[in-house]
Amino acid sequence: MKRPLRTALPAAVLLLGGSLAAPAQMSGGGMGQGMHSHGAGGMMMHDEATMPGLRGLDATPEESAEMMVMFHHFTEITRTVETLPDGIRTVTGSENPMVMAALASHVAGMIGRVEEGRDPQVFIQSPTLDIFFERGDRLRTEIAMTDAGIEVVQTSEDPELVAALHIHAAEVTAMADRGMAAVHEMMMARGQ
Repeated sequence: MKRPLRTALPAAVLLLGGSLAAPAQMSGGGMGQGMHSHGAGGMMMHDEATMPGLRGLDATPEESAEMMVMFHHFTEITRTVETLPDGIRTVTGSENPMVMAALASHVAGMIGRVEEGRDPQVFIQSPTLDIFFERGDRLRTEIAMTDAGIEVVQTSEDPELVAALHIHAAEVTAMADRGMAAVHEMMMARGQ
């Protein structure tokens, strides 16, 4: 059963008391603290507890907290992707109400940002997203809450956008399957 997102999303957010406030440890105790540590051989290691890479130049604390919930609970996320000739159809869900609320809010918020051209510039963000913020007016997006989760259909007549949709869908699936390990692998592959 499909329900329009506009009526389903507020109910999902209410499950968390009205918002997804950033956890106290999100602040990292001050600038530069808790962000990175040096491991054996001076290698830079990421802080998996506070996940400072989920912050961004234009990301709100609530948006970063939503991503933190999703990464901390990635094993509770289900996802299916259908590649379309002109885009994608995805269904992403969780039986955990807190995770489902974070998913729904994150998806709706990011789609809104793309429509407004407001790139959050999250520190670990994939460069695949750049084209969405540059050409968001060329995307057609439908979102709905279903019994399986949040369904997103995105299509475009712009072949470069379609290619980016396919790549991003695979990136998100990798994150749902392997969490932050997938992000680290993608960043290493890009030489970051």
